[in-house]
Amino acid sequence: MIIQLEKNIDKTQKEKLFDKLTALKIDARLIKTNFREYIVGIPSGEFDLREIGNMPGIADIHRVSDSYKMVSRKWKLNNTVIDLGDGITIGNGELAIMAGPCAIESEEQIISIVNHLKKNNIRIMRGGVYKPRSSPYSFRGLGIEGLKLFHKHCSENGIKVITEVMQVSQVEPMLDYVDIFQVGARNSQNFSLLDVLGKTDKPVMIKRGISGTIDELLYSAEYVFSGGNEKIMLCERGIRTFERATRNTLDLSAIPILKDKTHLPVIVDPSHGVGIRNYVPPMALAGVMSGADGVIMEIHETPEKAFSDGPQSLYYPQAEKLYRQLRETKKLRDHF
Repeated sequence: MIIQLEKNIDKTQKEKLFDKLTALKIDARLIKTNFREYIVGIPSGEFDLREIGNMPGIADIHRVSDSYKMVSRKWKLNNTVIDLGDGITIGNGELAIMAGPCAIESEEQIISIVNHLKKNNIRIMRGGVYKPRSSPYSFRGLGIEGLKLFHKHCSENGIKVITEVMQVSQVEPMLDYVDIFQVGARNSQNFSLLDVLGKTDKPVMIKRGISGTIDELLYSAEYVFSGGNEKIMLCERGIRTFERATRNTLDLSAIPILKDKTHLPVIVDPSHGVGIRNYVPPMALAGVMSGADGVIMEIHETPEKAFSDGPQSLYYPQAEKLYRQLRETKKLRDHF
């Protein structure tokens, strides 16, 4: 059960509400988010919803059978829209395109990609400054100094920054230089990190775990929401299966399922989903047709020289062609 409180509810009304919930043997938890207050209630038996719904100070009340309650569409039918400022939104019916390198490598590289994105009216740049690598000897990012350069050039050009945070200790130092925190696949069940991100006011994009189920992804989002942050989006980035023809198996069926189960925006990542440059464009287009609110993709001026993930990064001309195709595909989807 989810109880949405009136914004002007007073202390006495709130105390009476909790007394009523206790009398009805409903385990109740107050959640304060960026926007308002809710109570999540877990009843131990049957009760009449009207006994609570008619009390003063309540804006709305819903029965929600899903264990992930706050991110469920069963109580919130309208899609969540994430406002990044400067006219940039995600989840409002427009297609969000996020593009950039796997890793931030140098200031010169940042400037090159920013100029490319401006030319193509792409308003969100991806790029890692902390890189979770399978091998400890691989390039692991430029850290906070790289992020400061990344933010400087993007903010000067009206472009928003999405980058991965790997551990709790990184959140606070990164806060002023990030527009969207990305939780990578390896950290999708790092509940300590999710708890801390729930206490920030910055949007969070959670990638599906390497072998994670759809429900597990929704539980991860519930951690962030229950911590107080409603600005959440989900990302299908491929899962590990027995197939070895691609880096991962991009589960496009997850996109319409997530759109049905949750009110949160859903993003598709074809770069990690297949890991092979020539397969990225068709999977990106298929992701849009599947209902994705946005696409996050890897690009590089010279992928063969990239410090990481070169084989799945698009050359600029390939990316420019794909941007046009993505926008046309979104128009086609709107006709259905």
